Amino acid sequence: MPKFLINRWHGMHHVAALGAMLLMSAVLAWFQWIVGLAAFIVTIGIAVYTFFAERAFRKDLKTYLGTLSYRVKKGGNDVINELPFGIILYNEERTVEWHNPYISQLMEKESLIGVPLTELFPTLQHAKDREGTVEAAVGTHMYQLIFRPKERILYVKNITDLWQLGRKYEDEKLSIGVVMIDNLEEVTQGLDDHQRGTLLSRVTTEITEWAQKYKIYLKRVTSDRFILITDQKTLRQLEHSRFVILDEVREMTGEQKIPVTLSIGFAAGAEQIVELGQWAHMSLDIALGRGGDQAAVKVGSRQSFYGGKTNAVEKRTRVRARVVAHALRDLIRESHNVVIMGHKLPDMDAVGAAIGVLKAAQLFGKEAYIVLEGVNSSIDKMMELIREDEKLSKRFVSPEQAMALITPQSLAIVVDTHKASMVKEPKLLSQTDRIVVIDHHRRGEEFISNAILVYMEPYASSTCELVTELLQYIHDRVVLDIREATSLLAGITVDTKSFSLRTGARTFEAASFLRRNGADTMMIQRMLQEDLEGYVNKAEIIKHAQVLYDHVAFAVVEGGKVNSQLLIAQSADTLLNMTDILASFVIGERPDGLIGISARSLGGMNVQVVMERMGGGGHLTNAAAQLEGTVGEVAAKLKAVLEQIESEEGLFE
Repeated sequence: MPKFLINRWHGMHHVAALGAMLLMSAVLAWFQWIVGLAAFIVTIGIAVYTFFAERAFRKDLKTYLGTLSYRVKKGGNDVINELPFGIILYNEERTVEWHNPYISQLMEKESLIGVPLTELFPTLQHAKDREGTVEAAVGTHMYQLIFRPKERILYVKNITDLWQLGRKYEDEKLSIGVVMIDNLEEVTQGLDDHQRGTLLSRVTTEITEWAQKYKIYLKRVTSDRFILITDQKTLRQLEHSRFVILDEVREMTGEQKIPVTLSIGFAAGAEQIVELGQWAHMSLDIALGRGGDQAAVKVGSRQSFYGGKTNAVEKRTRVRARVVAHALRDLIRESHNVVIMGHKLPDMDAVGAAIGVLKAAQLFGKEAYIVLEGVNSSIDKMMELIREDEKLSKRFVSPEQAMALITPQSLAIVVDTHKASMVKEPKLLSQTDRIVVIDHHRRGEEFISNAILVYMEPYASSTCELVTELLQYIHDRVVLDIREATSLLAGITVDTKSFSLRTGARTFEAASFLRRNGADTMMIQRMLQEDLEGYVNKAEIIKHAQVLYDHVAFAVVEGGKVNSQLLIAQSADTLLNMTDILASFVIGERPDGLIGISARSLGGMNVQVVMERMGGGGHLTNAAAQLEGTVGEVAAKLKAVLEQIESEEGLFE
């Protein structure tokens, strides 16, 4: 009890009262001493009683306060001991200095003093010591760790129930998929109705059993298309199985001349069902655009691909080529002018296709221009041929000139790529809404989404092949001069490695058309000639190649040596000719400072998937990537990717 309270309530007023009584006793004694004496005795008695009463009160008060302090302290200890969360005090070395019993029960140890926090919660090894929250799993429970670094206190809350509820909510979210038999027309060509029905029945039964195994709702909407409805938990199981149904259907129909293949588009994580359905169909379009026989899965912002181990089946009908040609003809007629672009560091396929599109625009009297900045080693001899024709060479403009020429009424045509980041001047695509994409590469996650006409056929050998077919339908009388025909044939020749890879009947038909229009094969041969120095450099690269996984040639150019992308690609092509080599990878530094990778295969390995994991893309048999860093770092990363793919699904089909 504070002194001022004692003085106030148990001191001064008693003294004053006794003083008043003594004064009154004195006054009484003045008038009558016997009465005054009696009053004085009574006053003394009251003073003695008050003294003892005050002492007893203080003793009782002290006893009460002592009892209350004990009760409060005991209550505080009980609260700390019975708290439904943990408290840890730690030192500057992040070692436990004190903890409440909750932590002992959690770790099933009597004392954890001196134990590092990272040993208690391994998740904290990568967490910085700053105020905030971290989730950590201990056994089957999930805990929320709340840091107070200034006081060096860590609070531990059990959020297992909440975490399980959130996980259940995520698991039960809706997921929609679309399955399509992507080559039904080609497979059933030549079959009678009974054989066609039997084949479709077998495939449908296989798909139905697969859906029942994973408890997926399956609804057939057309003869070659199915709708799937499931949840995200099941979708994760399908991804973990890497959509084994793709391999099962292909192997089951392997006795056919062309085995049946499926394309699957799945989507999850959208806020609205309408958006989810749009994502599912978009994923299917991407799977088809990459050649089919694969699954494309979009979960939120993540896009993943599974399968894609076989080449796209060549379409036997040219109906699509005719339809696209007529649509392109109408767009050209309605445009003010035409601006044509290929990809950065263009090759003969990009330049040849651009020249073919230029010819199509000129057939309808439209001004057309090809965007080209600088000449690289892969097209320098081709450009020498083009410069001999003054009219043709004037059609090549720089990106700056193209920006001045393009208007909202212009038609922008992108050839040999479908990625905005790959064109030489992406700003051109924002100057007009009239964009056409013509490409033969397998579709990647990035895509020019606002194109009004897209002609992508992964089965085609080259973009020049596609453009040659369009020219045959876009106008009744198409007459190419020798340089135009030769440029288109050169693009086909380069991308097919002189008609040895990725060639189909339509490839030779396109080459035949160009040959009839005067394409000069000797001129192409001169374009493809190598100089002695380049040949020696290529031999040096091949000399240091090593063989991985028994069938993969892996060559790394020594650090500091700069080589053109063309030489790196040629080295990869040459390695593919070696005995028992099914795929080749060559890594080297390019003149622009980036590290280039050229990947080639004979079809047994999908090098496009490998390069996509490295940030690049391409075809099943021909792909590339460009990365920043050193040659050694890129080589180590590529080896890690190959090891990962080998452990997941195997490198070879």
